[in-house]
Amino acid sequence: MSLVKLSIKGISYSQTQNGAYALILNEVDGERKLPIVIGAFEAQSIAIALEKEIKPPRPLTHDLFKNFAERFDIVVKQVIIHKLVDGVFYSSLICERDKIEEIIDARTSDAIALALRFAAPIFTYKNILDKAGIYLKSNPHSEMDPNSQELDDVLSNPETFGSKEESNQSGDQYSNHTTAELNELLEQAVEQEDYEKAAKIRDEISKR
Repeated sequence: MSLVKLSIKGISYSQTQNGAYALILNEVDGERKLPIVIGAFEAQSIAIALEKEIKPPRPLTHDLFKNFAERFDIVVKQVIIHKLVDGVFYSSLICERDKIEEIIDARTSDAIALALRFAAPIFTYKNILDKAGIYLKSNPHSEMDPNSQELDDVLSNPETFGSKEESNQSGDQYSNHTTAELNELLEQAVEQEDYEKAAKIRDEISKR
């Protein structure tokens, strides 16, 4: 299976689910986007890594991992989003120490936060992008620049991601729709640039 390189387009704050964010990954040699719903802590960690001028007074968890890895000469070479099951993305860290390569399982949000800190490329498989990638209109406020409102939201709202029950309820709201209705809702979410909603609808379509 061929790998597709991804870049980080931005982070969108969810207006519907308290404390949730949508991380938007961009196909480097294409126009498809891969929205992934992540928690507030991971969104904050990713935003801080993107914004070079912001230095937390004490290391965040992902900074600590990087410091620990560097102390023992471990390098994260790349991140691969290798599986999508029931709307959940699975990722791996490809690490190297003394020229020996190891593969470590990781949550996608953690893997991307670490990829930024190690300047490691992010990949996914073409079949995953074919299944979950969507076309989104360009949103100038989604780019990670210091004046972005979304970035301000990420850095100033370190809320919890929400309970498992809340997460299940948000997904169940689309279970009674037909596939045709879901595709129509997906188009509407894309037009409104509601990335987090689009990701949930896409996941419901993928489950079918």
